[in-house]
Amino acid sequence: MNILQLNSSARGEASESTRLANRITERLVAANAGAKATVHDVVRNPIPTLDEAALQAIFTPADQRSAEQAARVVPADAAIAAVQAADVLVLAVPMYNFGVPAQLKNWIDAIARAGTTFRYTATGPEGLLKGKKVFVALTRGGKYRDTPADSLVPYLRTTLGFLGMSDVQFVYAEGLNMGAEVAQAALQAAEAEIAALELATAAA
Repeated sequence: MNILQLNSSARGEASESTRLANRITERLVAANAGAKATVHDVVRNPIPTLDEAALQAIFTPADQRSAEQAARVVPADAAIAAVQAADVLVLAVPMYNFGVPAQLKNWIDAIARAGTTFRYTATGPEGLLKGKKVFVALTRGGKYRDTPADSLVPYLRTTLGFLGMSDVQFVYAEGLNMGAEVAQAALQAAEAEIAALELATAAA
């Protein structure tokens, strides 16, 4: 099993989403003999924002790219290769202003490439990143689960599903800015959710 963990919090090691994602990855490794984990922090090692230069480079055939264009697609190509090689993804996702962190959005923009990770067919789009399990550790300052204000879960389900990753499981830690007691209870509940996850042969 190849595990790809993506951290996207600006708080680094102080991040609760990172800590919860670490716990999921640790349990995956412990439950699956020979499992290997790769951790990528998209804040410390960001992927450039998708812009005109990037689009021109991507849509220029590889053998026709300038040196600058070839260099421009390297980070996105590496991100795509890492996802393609992974059996399981573990995403650490804090809520920032009702959205995902900008650096995580840049990563999603980088891996969503027509003809590579999805394609259009006569019957509609088809995701090409199939057969992968995704765990998402969600942290929020308030409580938004199962409310119209929770924009993250629909966005991630739709985007990941569009790319072929429809087996997505969320772990929630909410109310982290609503006082110490609420935060402690939320983190304990998240730990209990992680302990209850079925992680053995999760990639099967």
